[in-house]
Amino acid sequence: MELIINNQKFQVDVEPDMPLLWVLRDILGFTGTKYSCGVGLCGSCVVLADGEPVRSCVTEVTFFEGKSITTIEGLSSDRTHALQRAWDEVDVTQCGYCQPGQILTASALLKTNPNPSDEDIDEAMKNNLCRCGTYRRIKEAIHIAAGY
Repeated sequence: MELIINNQKFQVDVEPDMPLLWVLRDILGFTGTKYSCGVGLCGSCVVLADGEPVRSCVTEVTFFEGKSITTIEGLSSDRTHALQRAWDEVDVTQCGYCQPGQILTASALLKTNPNPSDEDIDEAMKNNLCRCGTYRRIKEAIHIAAGY
């Protein structure tokens, strides 16, 4: 099957029910997308499919055929995306494990709502868990990125 990942086409020969996360990490070497809970609850594995956040640890690769997939590696090759700059400015990252999913989910939010309120951010980000508790800094960074 053909997948479009970060604007590049890839041919993969995998079982159709394989979760995209394993295709990304084990077959194609995109290790920015993280495995954490394995049941779609934490959000560490979020990728964008046609701009929408999707949990790649529980979503079969066949779901992504014909869709444009964006991983954290594809957001910006040189860390100049507004969210990446804001994340650095606020020093959001503590352990960093959840951050790819956090940033991609925030990216989807800002694409549909370029000036979100605190409530909008809380709603969009509520299913992305951060074991270090950097939620205040995440919210601040999203507001900063919205202003860029």
